[in-house]
Amino acid sequence: MLTEHLGEEAALFSFPFCNFLSGLSVMMSTSCCGTKKQKMNSGMACNGYHENRSAVTKEMCVYCFDVLYASLHNDSPPTPNFPNDSYPLFVTWQIGRDRRLRGCIGTFDSMDLHTGLKDYALTSAFRDRRFQPITRDEMPRLHLNVSLLTNFEPARDYRDWELGKHGIRIEFVCAGRRRTSTYLPEVAPDQGWDHVRTIDSLLNKGGWRGAITEEVRQSIKLIRYQSCKLGMGYDEYIEIVSQRRPN
Repeated sequence: MLTEHLGEEAALFSFPFCNFLSGLSVMMSTSCCGTKKQKMNSGMACNGYHENRSAVTKEMCVYCFDVLYASLHNDSPPTPNFPNDSYPLFVTWQIGRDRRLRGCIGTFDSMDLHTGLKDYALTSAFRDRRFQPITRDEMPRLHLNVSLLTNFEPARDYRDWELGKHGIRIEFVCAGRRRTSTYLPEVAPDQGWDHVRTIDSLLNKGGWRGAITEEVRQSIKLIRYQSCKLGMGYDEYIEIVSQRRPN
């Protein structure tokens, strides 16, 4: 399984549409949240308004914190307390009041959540090559987002997706090589981008180095998808864990 990291603005990965859910992990950018400083909502956001609004739960966020805490203290995490359904997913760590990206890695493989969240909570914390591994001292300032991805479908053209509803993954050819790049659904509206600016940003982050013309935009292949995201800060994590401890 290939694993790539979420960069400062976009995810870079490469695979054909027929295989995009069969064995490939993706690294995305800070800009799952973009480069502007944004006030992040810690509540649940189900982009695309699909009916399975209980897909992502607080228990999943608690488990990711448990996994990170256990790893930093050479301990074993508790058993996860949520259904072991299967989804493509991303785990994002942010730090500080301005929620600066601290690590973000995910997969377009459909993974059992017990394994997938454990693996990517640690991978995004320790193996995002743009950052030093997260340390014990940083934990009290961390914020976590868990995103579960759904409803993948090919678009008719580069404009065939809805801002704020769809995440997008584009594929294009540059210097004879197939390249791809992705943004989660919240990126474009957080940045104030329209369709053209979003596509142009993804092309640049995916490695396009020439002029971006309408012909270039029309040549890309685009997959749109939806996501359900839930955020949690360290203070909320500690509050939940303390309530579960026996008196």
